[in-house]
Amino acid sequence: MEEAPAHELPEKPKLRPVEPQWVEHQGRRFVYLKDPLSLAGSTVLVPEVLVPLLALCDGTRDVSALRAAILLRTGLQLTPSTIDDFLSQLDQAFLLEGDAYQAASDQALADYRAAEYRRPSHAGYVYPEDPAELSAVLRAYCDEYPADPSPNLSSDLVGMVCPHIDYARGHATYAQLWQRAAPALDDIDLAIVFGTDHLGGPGTMTLTRQSYATPLGVLPTDVEVVESVADALGPDRAFAEEVHHVSEHSIELALVWLQHFLGGRPCPVVPVLCGSFQNFLAGDDGPREDEGIDAAIATLRHATAGRRAIVIAAGDLAHVGPAFGDTIPLDPVTLAGLATQDGETISAICNGDAEELFDGSRRELDARRLCGLPPIYLALRYLENASGEALGYAQCPADD
Repeated sequence: MEEAPAHELPEKPKLRPVEPQWVEHQGRRFVYLKDPLSLAGSTVLVPEVLVPLLALCDGTRDVSALRAAILLRTGLQLTPSTIDDFLSQLDQAFLLEGDAYQAASDQALADYRAAEYRRPSHAGYVYPEDPAELSAVLRAYCDEYPADPSPNLSSDLVGMVCPHIDYARGHATYAQLWQRAAPALDDIDLAIVFGTDHLGGPGTMTLTRQSYATPLGVLPTDVEVVESVADALGPDRAFAEEVHHVSEHSIELALVWLQHFLGGRPCPVVPVLCGSFQNFLAGDDGPREDEGIDAAIATLRHATAGRRAIVIAAGDLAHVGPAFGDTIPLDPVTLAGLATQDGETISAICNGDAEELFDGSRRELDARRLCGLPPIYLALRYLENASGEALGYAQCPADD
């Protein structure tokens, strides 16, 4: 990897969204900062004593203020040069918002757009990268968890909610879902995939003209539909966060299963990453009042009218417990209560009621952190009150 050009440190450093994880190294505790965009080849380990400094890098303090704040909160006396060195390491790993990160992000986007297709980012560790091995693994999942023998859906199937959890934990639900849907996939000529953008900004719908590849082949993106929706959203809004497509897993993990059951048929796809709904959950207006979203959904319906399309919402449900910052342990009573709440959410989905789905999360102040809320909501908006059935439900541990 070429050495990044020198950039001035941001005057008031702000940490980018990262995935922190406690690790032990040589008998000491560190926080490992994982960049979801994987912009740098380096690994950043922050010593436990300096972890409070990360929380202070919120864009409101310069070096002098950081030094005073860490002293006040922890009693730790750091020299300006120590803080500068700390910030320089974060900046060189593109973990601070600023010129270095922007240049790396721009280069990653340029490389992505110049490539023949969007390369699979999770092949090799979430699922096998060898096509034959991947097909064998998916068949084994289906053999272990056969489909419900109910009558097939044939042409009645218009959409599904598909998990985007890793296959090791979620394969039972994936297998039951896709086997149930398989008979209805023979004649589809378009797949619209709304996937959670775990890094997405408030209310974003991020498009791409790139086609998604998996080890099983390439699913061509329907650029004509993408352009129509981009015009409705406004190109700046539609492609501002396109670099997130490079490493976001939600759409990819659904498309692997779709491609497996298509048997190699290159069905066109419209991939849409869906950003956070926190702005709507905390505000007075919901996504229904967002003119851009409204126009995008209306345009998508118009652009796909008359086609045999299927809509896939690649989204999981609750993210709760100590792994996500909750203090209450997930004992059997808590898990049973969670299942009841999730059941109410699933009922709203099966009723095709996008607004009840959203209002349920707003009423509980997003306590369950439904990371699939945006893509599922947008899929229901597109489908306009279609009814459905629940095929499976599972609670998967986030860590030990």
